[in-house]
Amino acid sequence: MDTQVCLNGGNRRARAGAMIAALDITAALRDGRTYLKESFWQPPFKIADVTEDRRRPTLHLMQMSASPGVLAGDHYQIGIRLEEGAAVHWHTQSYQRLFSMASPARQQVRVELAPGASLTYLPHPCVPQAGADFRGENRIFLSADCRLIWGEIVTCGRKLNGEVFRFSNYRSVTEVFLEGKLILKENLRLVPQRVSPAGIGHLEGFTHQGGLICINPRLDITSLVPHLSESLAAIPGIDFGITSLPVNGFALRVLGNHSERLVQALKITSEIITKSEILCKLSFRY
Repeated sequence: MDTQVCLNGGNRRARAGAMIAALDITAALRDGRTYLKESFWQPPFKIADVTEDRRRPTLHLMQMSASPGVLAGDHYQIGIRLEEGAAVHWHTQSYQRLFSMASPARQQVRVELAPGASLTYLPHPCVPQAGADFRGENRIFLSADCRLIWGEIVTCGRKLNGEVFRFSNYRSVTEVFLEGKLILKENLRLVPQRVSPAGIGHLEGFTHQGGLICINPRLDITSLVPHLSESLAAIPGIDFGITSLPVNGFALRVLGNHSERLVQALKITSEIITKSEILCKLSFRY
């Protein structure tokens, strides 16, 4: 039986001003289309089904929040499970704002994909304000024949308010496992007071950075990367690099000075991946 649970009672708080909240979903395939099998959330979270074309196999879900942003001591736990063959595009509602903090905020995300499942996650940019301290952990567990597009964009803060790299700490660790084996670990950490992001080997004059991980056994990576490089080179004001992974996939890093340009770059990358997968399917069929 499909279940949907939401705790509408008082928010669980470890102490005044700190919020502990969880969001958990399970998606499954039925009659060729993905549906939300189970869902659970606590305030400030909420989930919205934003699927436009119900005839397509992919389920589009939006993670919504009643909170204006992440506050000191907040601890978010998010779980995403896709059963065999399920396909989900996970959206965010708006830019994620990290407010000034006396104590760090944490977010833990755990993703589990069964064989043949597909997940696309391209969140809005993260905006750490002056004094923000954020620790994020993403653990992604893939089974055989899974497809993953996982993005992230981090800005320097509120430029128009003069808060360029005024946050205390930003750390995001992403680990990807394929059939129980660690295949990728990305450790992004920015501590502007200790190491200048403008220095050599860091952002080198840029203020925004984005990343995308693509793992897809159905793609022809050799032919995809040159096409992707040509498309990204047409976006003004960015620099980028593409690295092959030990499995069939790649990691993309993009630098720029405007959120919109990085959002455009990740969106174009996702669209090229989708089109390439369709072409690979047609080639295999004929």
